[in-house]
Amino acid sequence: MKEQVVPNRNLLVPDPANDDQIRFAHSADYQERVVRGELSGKEIRRIGFPWSPELVERSRRSVGGTIAACRAALQEGVAVNLSGGTHHAHSNFGSGFCLLNDCAIAARVIQAEGLAHRVVVLDCDVHQGDGTAAIFSSDPTVFTFSIHGAGNFPFHKKASDLDLALEDGTSDQEYLQALDKGLAQTFTRFKAADLAIYLAGADPYFDDRLGRLALSKEGLTRRDQLVFHYCQKAGLPVAIVMAGGYARDMADTVDIHLKTVGLAAKMADSIQSKSYAH
Repeated sequence: MKEQVVPNRNLLVPDPANDDQIRFAHSADYQERVVRGELSGKEIRRIGFPWSPELVERSRRSVGGTIAACRAALQEGVAVNLSGGTHHAHSNFGSGFCLLNDCAIAARVIQAEGLAHRVVVLDCDVHQGDGTAAIFSSDPTVFTFSIHGAGNFPFHKKASDLDLALEDGTSDQEYLQALDKGLAQTFTRFKAADLAIYLAGADPYFDDRLGRLALSKEGLTRRDQLVFHYCQKAGLPVAIVMAGGYARDMADTVDIHLKTVGLAAKMADSIQSKSYAH
């Protein structure tokens, strides 16, 4: 069964990220070797995908989608990239199926364009956003928040501005209580942000092969609602990226992501209605 969540007129194909944009978050040496296919065997194994021109193009498109979502969110209040969330890519190496860090690149591009100065990254993928944390470790204009499994990949984590590490088997109530406290602390510590980038991973799901947490689909919907509530309360535009999802039944991952997009679409309708009312 097909479900029209977003009108076709609101679906855009973004431009791929160019080399200069990629270098906002990655070293020139790494960017050049990625493009030329000069990564070592060890580097490729760390990424987890074999190198190909198609992989580079796919990564450029994914990064471009997050840049476009950030621009659109700043105009419309909310936008979604149906990709992205490659938060394990560091400035000079890729890791964990992540070649380029789309959120880090997008944040820096948006800042360079003068569209936003202070950006908050709300990472709810089940794996810690180590690459994003490392890239912004000494940058006071970007606040990184990650809520993730304590015993899950990456096993050598980098310090985000705020990390909440949860034990295996954490279920809905405990997760949502922790998230509520974490979001409250984030928005207290990092005031006057201009943009939020939300990694809405489907992998905290109880039947995710790589997740190790135990959230239900309802719990994940409530997670999204909580994140959106805090962003709306702060009057903060939010760009959403899909991040991870590895359910035993792929249809579950699709369903979780679909619900996230549906909530975002409802939020967009609400924002638009309020703008017309004024």
